[in-house]
Amino acid sequence: MTTLYESETIHLSVIIPAYNESARILPYLTEITASLGKRCQPYEILVVDDGSHDGTAALVEQFRTKEPAVRPLRLARNTGKGCAVRTGMQAARGEFQLMADADGATPIQELERLEAAIGDGADIAIGSRFLASRDRRYTVKARWHRSVFGNIFNWIVQWLGIPGISDTQCGFKLFRKTVARDLFGASLVTGYGFDLELLYVAQRRGYRIAEVPVNWADQPGSKVWVLRDGLRMLLDLLAVKRNYTNGRYEPSSNVSVTHVPRLT
Repeated sequence: MTTLYESETIHLSVIIPAYNESARILPYLTEITASLGKRCQPYEILVVDDGSHDGTAALVEQFRTKEPAVRPLRLARNTGKGCAVRTGMQAARGEFQLMADADGATPIQELERLEAAIGDGADIAIGSRFLASRDRRYTVKARWHRSVFGNIFNWIVQWLGIPGISDTQCGFKLFRKTVARDLFGASLVTGYGFDLELLYVAQRRGYRIAEVPVNWADQPGSKVWVLRDGLRMLLDLLAVKRNYTNGRYEPSSNVSVTHVPRLT
């Protein structure tokens, strides 16, 4: 296993937002460390505890004693998935930064598909259940009502201003470090709609976004309510459009999308 030192250049950061995930997070952490530990590249795993009250933080701290690449971060109160991911991205040191859900719905091995897209020139590579569901080489296990409403949701999202992306909400996304710093430094949405904000702003800043089919399996215990949270996310997107028109997403610094590190 690659040993991690504070002064060492980190190749990959994995950011996992966690809210009351004591029943699901340890198997995924074990899967991630086993997979990444076989690589000859330094990595870190940032678990951002979003004000959990079920012992999630204690479990992660205990896991860290045998896996020093794990870095627990804890928010004092529950602030939302968007805030938790942003906290992790801004603390991450990796040249490439992966966002992954704590339930392990997307196997960590799917990272290789996103890395291939980055290697081909993308600035952001996002997992897509929609594309995977139309390709027999992949397996997508989702409850039928979530698939139906998810497809309707993404059709509306494309119509409202994020064209060309069939699955904005898959929680498996890989960013170049410079791109992550730019987008998360400008982000305002704290809830589930943060994915829409990132992609909306990324498209308008000219970042290259690759949508990649990935294997995915619905996990019991989802905290997303399809209708209620779907409506909230659409309202978030409308707010993002207003904010963009009002200049709320002006870059804090000039970030080049051509002079960025290559994935090796």
